[in-house]
Amino acid sequence: MLYRVAILLASTGLAAPALAQSAPPQPRQSNAVHGETDEEIVITAPYVRDLDILAGKSVVAGDELVQDIRPQIGETLTRQPGVSATSFGPGASRPVLRGFQGERIRVLTDGLGSLDVSNTSADHAVTIDPLTAERIEILRGPAVLLFGSQAIGGAVNVIDRRIPRGVPEKGFHIDAIGTYGSAAEERSAGAALDVALTPNIVIHGDGSYRKSGDLRVGGYLLSPALRDEQRTIAAEEASEGHLDHAAEAIELAEGRGRLPNSATETYTLGGGIALINEGGSLGFSAGYYDSKYGVAERPGMGSHHEEEAGHEHGDVTIGMQQFRADLRAQVNVGGAFLDQIRLRAGYADYEHTEFEGAEVGTVFNSQAFEGRLELVQADRGGWRGVVGLQGFTRDFDAVGAEAFVPPNVTDQYGLFTLQEIELGRIGLEASGRYEHSAVRSDQVRLGIEADSPVGSVARNFDILSGALGLSYALASDVKIGITGSRAVRAPSGEELFSNGPHIATQAYEVGNPNFSTEKSWGLELYARGKAGPIRFQLSGYATWFDDYIYENETALERDELPVFQYYQTNARYYGLEGELSATLLRTEGGIVVEGRLVGDYVNAELEDGSAVPRIPPLRVLGGLSAKAGPFGTSVEVEHVTRQDRVAAFETPTEDFTLVNASLSWHPFGNHQETVLILSANNLFDVDARRHASFTKDFVPLAGRDIRVAARISF
Repeated sequence: MLYRVAILLASTGLAAPALAQSAPPQPRQSNAVHGETDEEIVITAPYVRDLDILAGKSVVAGDELVQDIRPQIGETLTRQPGVSATSFGPGASRPVLRGFQGERIRVLTDGLGSLDVSNTSADHAVTIDPLTAERIEILRGPAVLLFGSQAIGGAVNVIDRRIPRGVPEKGFHIDAIGTYGSAAEERSAGAALDVALTPNIVIHGDGSYRKSGDLRVGGYLLSPALRDEQRTIAAEEASEGHLDHAAEAIELAEGRGRLPNSATETYTLGGGIALINEGGSLGFSAGYYDSKYGVAERPGMGSHHEEEAGHEHGDVTIGMQQFRADLRAQVNVGGAFLDQIRLRAGYADYEHTEFEGAEVGTVFNSQAFEGRLELVQADRGGWRGVVGLQGFTRDFDAVGAEAFVPPNVTDQYGLFTLQEIELGRIGLEASGRYEHSAVRSDQVRLGIEADSPVGSVARNFDILSGALGLSYALASDVKIGITGSRAVRAPSGEELFSNGPHIATQAYEVGNPNFSTEKSWGLELYARGKAGPIRFQLSGYATWFDDYIYENETALERDELPVFQYYQTNARYYGLEGELSATLLRTEGGIVVEGRLVGDYVNAELEDGSAVPRIPPLRVLGGLSAKAGPFGTSVEVEHVTRQDRVAAFETPTEDFTLVNASLSWHPFGNHQETVLILSANNLFDVDARRHASFTKDFVPLAGRDIRVAARISF
């Protein structure tokens, strides 16, 4: 691991002596149509003012972030256009963008990957606590390939202040946030402190803690399909005279209330220091993440092989820890061609243990490093851009009788560029990325009948991706555009080498070491801007895949677990997403009433015409909000339609409607970030399930949840 990190350090220019200088942060602006700010916030890439090629972007910050904070980043973002979540359970939920999840979505912290293993399996949590976030940026579209081929479906970037970006005006700055949620008796608190030691040196410290009990749901614990299955089992057991087993099945079918084994406990600690002056900035940080959470059991599964061996079956829980160290540097060159040099690097040591009762099932270890060097061009008559290098290495190891993935090593090196030219009302954009990816393992098993490794497999991939965009300004605040892209993704170690039982997902997972690269052509049309009191963004997109990789259940069983296999075939996606907000009333007395409408739809099918698994259905969300001085209120209705276009062995998901309401108070005025929010979510306590979830048939969403959130900032 150390020698690969050294190579990556050299390749990303980490030793460049000029990086001992530093820079104050550049102002950013946001075009999130529902926000209260006129700033434009762009994902760690302020080298282009508009980034039209990023046709879909949303920003969650301020009061909206405080109100929407949940234990996992996926659940925090589900009110945004085009966003769903994996919703594996309260302890693990990753974002789903435009129907894409896992290896096609990058979750970043300040522009670098989270360096965990959340992309490898839905039961693995993201090691980023939303409590420590300053804002969260969501990007969709082809330009996110600048952040790696795994961002083919989009990227989520969590921005914190662990490495300070500026000097506090008063010499110090404190942020504290606390929340309570009734559905899981969730209690959480987080705080961050920035202190200026000198006019140019700032230190930072932060920490957070969250604890929740078993989640209370709004209806039955099991979906209609699983309830019918349990009733059938009960009838069969009763006919054979097994009345105890029949009663157990009926109890499962009629189960309501709290979701067993869904409690969570998480804490984080972090600190950083930065030198900031007119020449640039140089900062370092270190952080620790620790989380324990339960995994709800699929009815009738259990660990039969353990029971047969004479062991008592226990609940499956997961304990994970990550230590992470980061560096960020910026040099303001101010030259005629080169304006800035930016560097980001991060290293993480990660451990993830899956317990079955008190016994250790599998231990996952990962040491990962990522580095990124950007050379930002000066604006030369409307032409601006960036050229950069990116490197990533991960040494992954799984130890235990139920280690479904053998030890494997991934190395990636990339070269990327983004260029933009403005010609009056017309904007031209081009992005490109070359990436070399090497994945290898010395303990590969071939086929689900193999009981022992057959030897080493090493795969090398050279991939080239690119995008072109054209935009036109209809007016000063209204822009339309079109982008086309060619994207290529190398298969991951999990997609290549998986072959074994996974107790947390309660499945036997099988990959294929012969997979080729996944290739796609994409086209997107968009319009965004504002006209009077109306603000909008609308996107329509289509993607055509060759050799698309996906995982789905089969009719097979091994070790009394259903076999989930990775396949490769052609596929196509198309969809729409949009957001519209408008100021409906503004009085001289300061009363402001606004409306918001969000909608998204994805249709995805494989080459044979069958559905791609776990694609979210049509969703529409509408709401009204009002403000009067320091007080605010809102109500919204979200309707998710039934998803009955399903893959083989996948069950339909019923439609549901959620009604939410909130009250807010800024005790020191709207110009201050201090706020108290009382909200009620799923007011009518309905049964709701996300179709994108592997566990949706036995892990519903929260029932009625009364939440209190407070943020103090000074």
